[in-house]
Amino acid sequence: MRNHGTAFGTRHQLVQERVEAMRAIWTQNKAEYHGTFVDFGPMIANPKPVQKPHPPVIIGGAYPYAARRAVQYGDGWYALTGTKYGDEFAFIPKFQEMLASAGRDRAACPITICLYPEELDAFAPDQVGALERYEETGVSRCIVGLNPDKRDAILPSLDRWAGFIRGPGMEIASR
Repeated sequence: MRNHGTAFGTRHQLVQERVEAMRAIWTQNKAEYHGTFVDFGPMIANPKPVQKPHPPVIIGGAYPYAARRAVQYGDGWYALTGTKYGDEFAFIPKFQEMLASAGRDRAACPITICLYPEELDAFAPDQVGALERYEETGVSRCIVGLNPDKRDAILPSLDRWAGFIRGPGMEIASR
């Protein structure tokens, strides 16, 4: 972090100010921003993003810290999952309570999770049931992380996951 001019203790405030400054640049004809770490006078920056009002800013990280930041200034939360982060079926409802307490609509801050190969093995016998449980809990998007492998080994896995992709409900993307 130091190589990038960021102090560890103030990194979250810096990110918040950079997000707020980006949004000002994206949405205002003549933007300016005055914060502790980000400070610029009136400027014109074009072209503006096609997405309106601006591209979504997804805040990633573990519950509860990143969840608080997502509630405060995010357009979504990329929730870290796995045993070292706690039970997502317990903390996702808590995140939704945080949104409600802040007067935010759940749809305005969707939840994304990533399932890694070791987690996929844990519910291999009932992948559809596990995905439905995530969807019922409030997860909007599920990214499937696959180990790099040879074509013959990875294509069957991709084909299996492609069968789970649905329309307007949960999105499933592989990376």
